[in-house]
This record gives sequence, C-alpha cells and structure tokens, in this order.
Amino acid sequence: MKESVRPEHADDTRTALSGASLRRAFLDHVFHTQGKLPGHASQNDLYQAAAHTVRDRLVQRWISTAEAYLGQPSRTVAYLSAEFLMGPHLGNNLINLGIFDEVREAMAAAGLDLDRILEQEVEPGLGNGGLGRLAACFMDSLATLEIPALGYGIRYEYGIFQQTIIDGMQVESTDTWLRNGNPWEIQRSEWAVQVRLGGHTEHYTDDRGHYRVRWVPAKTVVGVPFDSPILGYRVNTVNTLRLWRADATEAFDFHTFNRGDYLGAVSKKVTSENLTKVLYPNDETSQGKELRLEQQYFFVACSLQDMLRLLAVDGIPVTRFHEKFAVQLNDTHPAVGIAELMRLLVDDHDLPWNEAWHITQNAFAYTNHTLLPEALEQWPLPLFARVLPRHLEIILEINARLLDEVRIRFYGDESRLARLSLISEYGEKQVRMANLACVGSHAINGVAELHSRLMREDVLKDFYEMWPEKFTSITNGVTPRRWLALSNPRLTRLVSEAIGDGWISDLAQLRALEPYAEDAGFREQWQAARHQNKVALAELVRETTGVVVDPSSMFDVMVKRIHEYKRQHLAVLHVIALYHRIKSDPGTEIQPRTFLFGGKAAPGYAYAKLMIRFITSVADVVNRDPQVRDRLKVVFLPNFNVTYGQRIYPAADLAEQISLAGKEASGTGNMKFAMNGALNIGTMDGANIELREAVGNDNFFPFGLTAPEVYGLRASGYDPAAYYHSNPQLRAVIDLVQQGFFSRGDPGLFRPLFDPQQRHDPYLLMADFASYIECQEKVSQAFAEPARWQRMSVLSCARSGRFSSDRAIREYCERIWHIEPVPVRLLHRASGAPWQVESPAHAPRAA
Repeated sequence: MKESVRPEHADDTRTALSGASLRRAFLDHVFHTQGKLPGHASQNDLYQAAAHTVRDRLVQRWISTAEAYLGQPSRTVAYLSAEFLMGPHLGNNLINLGIFDEVREAMAAAGLDLDRILEQEVEPGLGNGGLGRLAACFMDSLATLEIPALGYGIRYEYGIFQQTIIDGMQVESTDTWLRNGNPWEIQRSEWAVQVRLGGHTEHYTDDRGHYRVRWVPAKTVVGVPFDSPILGYRVNTVNTLRLWRADATEAFDFHTFNRGDYLGAVSKKVTSENLTKVLYPNDETSQGKELRLEQQYFFVACSLQDMLRLLAVDGIPVTRFHEKFAVQLNDTHPAVGIAELMRLLVDDHDLPWNEAWHITQNAFAYTNHTLLPEALEQWPLPLFARVLPRHLEIILEINARLLDEVRIRFYGDESRLARLSLISEYGEKQVRMANLACVGSHAINGVAELHSRLMREDVLKDFYEMWPEKFTSITNGVTPRRWLALSNPRLTRLVSEAIGDGWISDLAQLRALEPYAEDAGFREQWQAARHQNKVALAELVRETTGVVVDPSSMFDVMVKRIHEYKRQHLAVLHVIALYHRIKSDPGTEIQPRTFLFGGKAAPGYAYAKLMIRFITSVADVVNRDPQVRDRLKVVFLPNFNVTYGQRIYPAADLAEQISLAGKEASGTGNMKFAMNGALNIGTMDGANIELREAVGNDNFFPFGLTAPEVYGLRASGYDPAAYYHSNPQLRAVIDLVQQGFFSRGDPGLFRPLFDPQQRHDPYLLMADFASYIECQEKVSQAFAEPARWQRMSVLSCARSGRFSSDRAIREYCERIWHIEPVPVRLLHRASGAPWQVESPAHAPRAA
C-alpha cells in the first residue's frame, strides 16, 4: 500500500492554488508554452497560457481520479451522445476549482483583464441545441457527485455552423473551432481502434462445430481518442470526455504519389476523415444519410471497443461487462451500439447468443427525447445493409426473437407485430432505431412527467404494454455552476451574501431566499443586479446588430433552436398585434418591450429558415417606424450559442416557452431562465408543467390548449379558418402579413408559415392565439408594478432548485444505473518525490 502524505507537507508548487503560484505558473506558460515575453503576447497567447495553467491543476486531479477508479467494483457510466455542447471551458473550470477570484486578482497583478482573456476562448460547437447542452450539464453533475463516468462522442473538426444574417436571411459558414488549437484536450493515439464499414459477411462452421459469422469489410478507418478533463465542483473528481476522430489506416500512399497521382495518394485520408468532419451533415441526399449512419456507428464502435479495453485493464471478463458499465443512450443516435455490442460478444468473443443478449440488455439504457414521430430515426434497409451488413443480420435475428415473443404475449394481434417490429414495412423498408433502443435496453426514460406519460400512451405505447417495468421518468435539469454561478456573478454574489454559497452544489438551498422576496431592500438590490445584466446585454446587442435597445424596457426573450413546433412565429404574431394596436391608436398605453430572438435553423430546413426571415423582416419594419421606436424593438441575435446564452439568460425579464402542448419533450431553457430570476410564459408542455408547479401559479404565465385538448380538437376536425374569421385581431394580424406589409409588398413570401384559409396550421397557432394575447396582457400588467415583478422574480429563482442536473443524475444513479459515488483522494508529491495518495482523513472536498 502506498505511504500517505499529509497535504501540508505535500505542496506541489506546480499545481498549488494560491494567487502567487497561479501568477508564476501563468507567466511560465506565456514564456515556455507560448514562446513569448509577456509584453509581446497576444490575447490568444494569454488565453492559452491561462488555460494551460488551469489544466495543470486539473491533470493532477484527473490522474488521481483514474487511480481511484482502477480496480473499483463500482460501475462506470458510459454516456453515449452524438452531441456535447460543452461551452467555453476556462471560466467553468475556475468556478469548479474555486479560484475564480484568485485568478482575477493574479491577472490584475500582472496588469491583465481576466474578462478579456475569457473572451478569447473559441466555443466548441459540438452540438445543435438542447441534446448537447444536456449532455454537458450531466457531465458536470456526474463529476460533482463523484460518479465514475466517461462521456463518449465525436470530435467534429467543424462544429455547428456559424450563423450570420444577410438581407434578413440565415447564412451558414464553417465553424473552425480548432483554428487556434484546443488546450483542454490530450490526444491518446495509443488507444486508437479500428472500425470496419461496408463489405459482406461470410458464414462458416469453426473447428469446434460452432456456427460463426465473419465480417469482411470494404474499408477500415482508425478512431483516435481525444480526452478532455471534466472537473466537478469543489471535489477532486475529474471525469473524462472522450471524443473520437476518424483517421485513415494509411494516410499517405507513397507509391501512388510517385506515379504522379497526387490526389490519389491522399484519397484514403480524405475519405476516412470525412467521417468526423462536420456535425450533422445534411441528410437530404443519399450520401448525407450514409455519412450520418457511418458517423453514428463509428463513435459507438470506438467507444465499445474502448470499454472492452478498460475491462481488460481491470482484469474483468467480458461476461461481466454489464456489471462494470452502465451505457446510456442519449436519444437514438447511438442505438446501433446495441447491435455492435452483440457483434463483439458473439463474433469476437464467441459468447452464446442468449448470454450476449443478457449482457447487452442489462448494460444499455435509453433516454427518449422526442414526441415527434419524424424525429425517431429510421434508416433505409438497403443503406443499412450496405454500410453495416453484419449488424443488419444481428438486428433481423433480434427482431425474429422479439416477434416470436409478441406472438405468444399478444396472440392474433398482427397490427401489434407490425408496430413493434424493428423493421418498418410501410412503404420502403426501414430499420427503426427507437424500436431497437427499446428492445435492447433494460430501462427507458422520458425527460419530463408529461413527456414520459405521452411516451407511454402514444409514441412507445406498444413497448410500454410489453415491458411496463422498463419505463420511468426523470425530468431534465441544468447545472447551476455554469448557468448561475458563472454566467450571473452579480446575482450569485447577492444570493450567496444572503444565504451562503451552499446552493451552488445543492440548489434546493435556494428555498432559503423565499423570505427575501418580501424584503424591499433586498428586492431593490436584486433589481439593480438584474438591471446591470440588462445593460451589459444591451451593449452586446448594439455591438452585434447595431440596434439600440432600452435596458429599462421589458426584455422578452425567445432563444432556442428554430423549429415549427416551438412556434417562434406565434411570438412574432404578438409583436405584430402590438404594432397594429399602436398604428391604429397612437395614444394607446403599451408597456415598452424589447423582443429578443435567437437560434439556428438546420441548413436543410427551409421552413425554419423562412421563420428567421419572418422575424428579421418584422424587426426591420418595427425598428424603422418612429411612431413605435420607443415602445417596441425587435432583435434577432445571430449565432446563438452557449457563450451568448451566458449573457442572455441573466438579462431576460420574460422567457417564451410556447411550443404546442404535447410536442416539447422537456425544454431546459425554461429552467435556466427561472434560475436567473426571469419569469416564464408558456403552454402546459414539457417541463413547463413541473416548473409552474415548483415556482407557483402566481409566478408563471400559462396559456393555451393542454395536450388532451390538442388531441381532442384534432380528433373533432380542427379548422384554423374558423378562428381566423371569428377573431378580428387575429384576422388583422394575418392580413397584414399576407398583404405583404412585412415583405415589401410580396404577399406570398410568408404564406407557407400560416395560411388558415387553406387549413394549414399543423401546430395550432390560430387556436392558441387569443389565449396567448390575453396572457401577454397579464404579463404587461405585472411588469408595470415593479415591486410585484421583483417579488415574482426572486421566487422564481428561489423555487427552481428541483431543476438542477445534480438532482437528475441522482435519480439516474438510483433508478437506472445503480451506481454509488467514488470519492477521489488527491495524489501529491513533495520535493520531487514520487506521487503519493494522501490519507482519507485529510482528503479535501474543497479545492
């Protein structure tokens, strides 16, 4: 056993956390890592030096964590996600280490501004929205709760596109997030794996008389892991985010080059690297579909091989895979991993089918993130056979055994057989990935109470009736470290002065703020902090868009992925209604508002891109009209991402969560807004229901049809034209749009967004319009009473504790993964001595 060392005798000055040590280390990295004298260093040099200074301190904890996990009987979470939208690392790591103020002081002592240095970090755009942001929050919470975990994904060379607005339209450009390097990652070439694609299978009998299958691939690529440390808050635990890059088995063909075929010499390299070039390549073409499928298989194949390697390191047989790893599927993108693990166990490790299936089912769990049938992934059978011939054989065998079980359980129910089948027989045959995920997992969860209920009653009803014991509900959450402690320092300081800072790792402690809602002095400080946030956002808006907005106006915010079901266009109809009211009666009383929109539309999603053009066109008219300029402003903030989110959430007064009831799985923006003191207006959809219950009916603005009412209205024959004709205000608003008022006289430009006369209204804007407008009037009345609004704002924050991702992860650990925390003791060294582990009695929980 290693000799323990007391920390007071084990100070490794290289990784000490004192201000003096941090300043020395920073200047050392400017000189030795960046190769610059401090006076000649660029802002990027300073950022890189700061990042390496912090990373040194993470690495000590990272290695300590790996040492603690080695040989541990505890399971490890393997979180498989096609997206990890981590956001900038430096500020978050400073918060979690507990040295944000020390580093600010150290930078100031060197004549530097920490805020300017933080602004230099290029955000890794490795996600599209909520899915990737949730994965990032979960990684933060897993480390904070000291849960052994590995996040597995793809190291996209180019992330989600950069969005600019030109002539009111979204224009995409390449996201070169790696242009200055990534100081947080370490390449682990020694753990590279090979991944096969295409080809054919050969069936044979081995020398023991066993039936076997050999996969003969058409090509092979190499998966190279890049590891980033994920630090928990004020603990020694640093888990790993392992992202895979695709390389060629042979990057350069020397003989082909010498023959003069210069392109041919690197063709394998180019083809292989295309796998991890871009996040979500456009799948409108057959080539795009094939690349997406290859991407998804590539990262799960790499990850499962890596897990088997880790088993071997620990000396654990493959038959205990499910005892060591809890593999969580973040939506259906990694679902092909079920077939891949079966292939590895049956083909490579020669396990009997039933034993391999037992291991697979007990290892995997599936989180469903959608109620939209079109979002449940399906792959054309010929495509799947071409890319993954062996996996299709395995899926067909799984399906045959499943349908045999269904025939016995539900005798004579042929329609149920068709619905449960892993192969869709409607039109072109498709492989149903959600069905595969349900069959191959021991647990299936929704991400909000309503979503989970509708999942059981509708989207996955047949699977629920087959295996009700598999289903559970775990409402999403967000990390308070990034979304309050880091992004809102003014409010953080005020809250911590009032109730202490324990809430940062136990968000339920925010409840202690409730009495302060009745304290006029505290409310005044609260309002002052939030107003400063609004001033800062107003300056960002001016710098980014040129639009000048009034921080004293209500900041009415809708920032999220642009999608028809999220109904950004309903919010714009409200803008037009207010505009029409002012134009019709210039003396009318209207609470001044700044409407702030943000979000990206998928490059191939024409409807969503038209929605952006609609927002910007209305903004152009409203912002140019001197009659309304002081009362209404409309802004579309381009390139919304985590970095912008950290500025927007703390400054919002009102947050729009207005999806059609029954369509949003959860939503996490509502939680971030509430945590920062914004009030939410929303339908009874997703987590809005639980948020309203938590903050109280008086501190949430509900409107619109409920999910049962939506189903009932559709069943009775929904006619949007009836709402259009019966509501004069709605008719006036729609007519303005269709007459071309906001499109320079072009009456047809925005017709695809809403055309009630043609009964086109799939997300029931017309039905919810009146309720929405009425609710917005209540919002204006509340905002006109500052003391009332401030009280509501304090309570919104105070009662948001249940929406921490820490709570969600605890529920996953208890209900699905069955994992206990593994505390990490910090490795130290003294005076150049070998690394040693300190005794448990002196293991610090605070950095």
